[in-house]
Amino acid sequence: MRREPLAEQAAVDEELLRLLAQQGRRLPYPVGVSALVIAAMAWGSVAHGWVLAWVCSVFSVLAFRRWALLRLAAPQQTPAWKRLRWASGLSALNGIVYSASVAFVPFLSDYERMVQTIILLGLCAGSVATTAGYWPVLLSFLLPLTLANCLAWGLGGGGQRPVTWLELALAALILGFAWILASMARDAYRIFVDSVLIRHQQVHNNQALRLALDRAEAAMSAKTRFLASASHDLRQPMHTLSLFGAALVRRPLDGVSAGIVRSMNMAVQSLTAQMDVLLDISKLDAGVVEVQPQVFGLQLWLGRLCQEMQAAANGKGLALELSCPADAFVETDPALLERVLRNLIDNAIKYTDQGHISVIVERDEAVWRVCVCDTGRGIAPEEQARIFEEFYQVGNPERDRANGLGLGLSIVSRLVDLLDMHLGLYSVLGQGCRFSIGIEAADIEPTVSNASETAPALLPHLHVLVLDDEAPVREAMTALLTGLGCEVVAVASTREAILRSLMRRPDIVLSDLRLRGGDDGISALRSLRSALPGLPAVLISGDTAPERLREAHAAGLVLLHKPVLEAQLLAAIRSALLESHSPVSDSLVN
Repeated sequence: MRREPLAEQAAVDEELLRLLAQQGRRLPYPVGVSALVIAAMAWGSVAHGWVLAWVCSVFSVLAFRRWALLRLAAPQQTPAWKRLRWASGLSALNGIVYSASVAFVPFLSDYERMVQTIILLGLCAGSVATTAGYWPVLLSFLLPLTLANCLAWGLGGGGQRPVTWLELALAALILGFAWILASMARDAYRIFVDSVLIRHQQVHNNQALRLALDRAEAAMSAKTRFLASASHDLRQPMHTLSLFGAALVRRPLDGVSAGIVRSMNMAVQSLTAQMDVLLDISKLDAGVVEVQPQVFGLQLWLGRLCQEMQAAANGKGLALELSCPADAFVETDPALLERVLRNLIDNAIKYTDQGHISVIVERDEAVWRVCVCDTGRGIAPEEQARIFEEFYQVGNPERDRANGLGLGLSIVSRLVDLLDMHLGLYSVLGQGCRFSIGIEAADIEPTVSNASETAPALLPHLHVLVLDDEAPVREAMTALLTGLGCEVVAVASTREAILRSLMRRPDIVLSDLRLRGGDDGISALRSLRSALPGLPAVLISGDTAPERLREAHAAGLVLLHKPVLEAQLLAAIRSALLESHSPVSDSLVN
């Protein structure tokens, strides 16, 4: 038999002990019935006392073996191999007691002897399965029965008469049958060992996979926390810089200073765009992005999008072409679809050095297929599955910031799943790429509203309460809002905000999400609204952790993410005032 490593062999031995204990609970029934059949045949010709003594011995051994095997299979300190020796001794005791039935042979007819032999051989054959072919236990039972049965036939009816050739042949056949059973037992035990080791390996693999999964989840959680923390810490000074830059634009400056301020604001806007990419990932992971489908035409919609991106393509000497039928109407979320196609077109421009980019819309049964094709570098087959991973970029080992953060296609993949669309990719290295998206077709042309909203550039006479624990942010927000015509009160804590609000009710509150001392903007706004019901409010956050985004989303507040640009702040203030039906909102929209 094969020698397995100690740990694996111990697992096999333990499993074998459990099998023997399980079979020990079942065997008393068929073996007991067999003993009763033999006893019934001997009852008429053998002294009843001997028959009863043998039957009692058989049942006593079966009962004792059952009890002992259950004890041996229970977890304990004794090594499994030593307990298997005891199990072999129990099997030998069982075999010896049962082989004592050959003492009845001289008193049985030839027919009864044949029945007895068949019963004994059947027990021998069954022992291969009940012992899983484990030789020490099997042979302990098989040898006594085989030898006793063989001698009973080889001695010619217990020496009462001459031995016939048929009896000798039967004795030889019994030995041959035992040899065959022993050979089959080796194969059975090998299969048993393999099955136990496979299960043992599966358990080990499952544990390893679970550990790897736990580590991956921990790493993903750590990555999310790191990105959220880094994003928050970076957004704070960028937010302050953005507010001061917007306030400076409204100041009288000389030409050189005005140019510096414009350049500074453009740099802030560029940084804001890259930070917003991280925010998109956090929003999608947090599950707070809601799909708002509507029916719209692709021709004008894509025309506007391509026109906006034409300058970037022209800057690299590329042609940006659009081919879209006039009857291409779809039903989906236009804002989310724009993020998808904007990322795909932007990627095509980045990775195309010469030639053109084509946006082609084709009908494919019940969907309109929007394809973004380029004549760029293409993607190698082994890299095509990886381009949708976060921070992975093809051909940018130096991490050139001009190529972005490597999150565009990761966002595309998430948004396509959210919109329940199919994203296809075909690419040949050196010959360009073709990304395709299938969008559900809509046959009903939507009504177009000609209403337009015009927003004033100022917010005159608006009393604003600013709640932020960072002094530079309070100063920057005060400078910007004052320049917009607002009257500003800036405070650092919820307690101070409530006191100042009770002294004079503000028209709107601009509150940071994360405050000091365990306080937060959501709780602060709840406290303010409990004292001043219906108070308009805007929540401003530099936190991109998914759980914090879900919390803010559940609160139902207008939420801005730092750094906040002037246009974003104005739009959010108007939206909050309109949603609360504040009297001040009438003066803003009229």
